[in-house]
Amino acid sequence: MERFGIREVVASGDARTLRRLVRGRVVYLASASPRRRALLSVCGVRYRMLRQTLDEPEPTGPDWRRWVRTWSLRKARDAAGRVGRGLVIGADTIVVAGRCAYGKPDNGRVAATILRRLSGRRHQVMTGVAVVDAASGHAATGSEVTAVTFRTVTRAEIDDYVASGEPMDKAGAYAIQGGARAFVTRCDGPLDNVIGFPIGCLVRVAARVVL
Repeated sequence: MERFGIREVVASGDARTLRRLVRGRVVYLASASPRRRALLSVCGVRYRMLRQTLDEPEPTGPDWRRWVRTWSLRKARDAAGRVGRGLVIGADTIVVAGRCAYGKPDNGRVAATILRRLSGRRHQVMTGVAVVDAASGHAATGSEVTAVTFRTVTRAEIDDYVASGEPMDKAGAYAIQGGARAFVTRCDGPLDNVIGFPIGCLVRVAARVVL
């Protein structure tokens, strides 16, 4: 894949629309993810971060899109309960391969296992997005899916990548904008979704809350 930066993956039209939708409102991000924070910042949206207090279980199917929408909303509502007003944004990302779904690995052994299962296969990255108006409780959710194909990745490559520490706080145990870029042969769908925050989806969801 060609090299890219986070700024290049966000459509300028989506960024402008998002700024217009949230103008004059206090915005909270119910996530400590550096990637989500960076993508919001690239859009020119000023926000306050709220850390999660929920213990998120392992994802269960078979309706994975419903899963990510449900948990993005739970995260947003949990955070909204701690503020009096403003728009609260929640998100949840999983990686689905066959009948299995993967969140963030608990340790390096789990990360290596996930990467071996993704090697040489096509998988789906699914992100749920929720926006809650803290004052009224009005909320909306949506989801985005991107299909990603990995080439066959050797055991040595996986071991080196896990040793780098990069997989540890990412759904599916990889960062497409980082070292795992070398594993990817095809990406069908929004790239910002794979990074962790589909801005186009966020725009559509936010519009249903504020308009």
